[in-house]
Amino acid sequence: MSTESHLCEAAAFDEAARAAVYAAIFSRRDVRSQFTDRPVDEALLTRLLRAAHHAPSVGFMQPWNFLVIRDGGVKAQVQAAFARANAEAEAMFPEDRRPLYSALKLQGITDAPVNLCITCDRTRGGEVVLGRTHNRDMDLYSTVCAVQNLWLAARAEGVGVGWVSIFHDTDLRAILGLPDHVVPVAYLCIGHVDQLYDQPELQVKGWRDRLPLEDLVFRDRWEQR
Repeated sequence: MSTESHLCEAAAFDEAARAAVYAAIFSRRDVRSQFTDRPVDEALLTRLLRAAHHAPSVGFMQPWNFLVIRDGGVKAQVQAAFARANAEAEAMFPEDRRPLYSALKLQGITDAPVNLCITCDRTRGGEVVLGRTHNRDMDLYSTVCAVQNLWLAARAEGVGVGWVSIFHDTDLRAILGLPDHVVPVAYLCIGHVDQLYDQPELQVKGWRDRLPLEDLVFRDRWEQR
């Protein structure tokens, strides 16, 4: 079968579809405290996982796995691991930042109906993978694309997603039984939401503002504008 027979038109989306894509991007939020107790049904979760599975990956290696967690006991262990690491994290910030840090809700592990750990299998595709021959970490970058795909699909579905990153790697590995060659890339809290902040929560609560785009764009060489 010829390659040409698999080609399809690459026209721009119509105005409504294009606007929907940008709406998902600009209104996506890291959700920590707005989860409702409405269950996430399997059909919806499968749609989100399918969106993640259609992310781009270098060498088409598809290095991800999706560990779906609904069990309250497992969530409680993860919550305890977060609490230990979070206490350590707070002490790392200057004293004047610690009260604000401690006031921030940085996870929704037990609030969200579904937790999801997206992992990267660093052996997927074998020893030599197209496109990863000179940068070993392209598998990790590819897995992050799967996270973003799921996040945007979730926004379109009215589902909130929160990324929890404050863990010791060894704790998360032990709780979830991850083999040595598998890296936990993202631990996500997933659930229905009725309201979202109109800006990122850390911006609303005074932790940090969005950087101006014009300060971040260079032309042809570093710091050349």
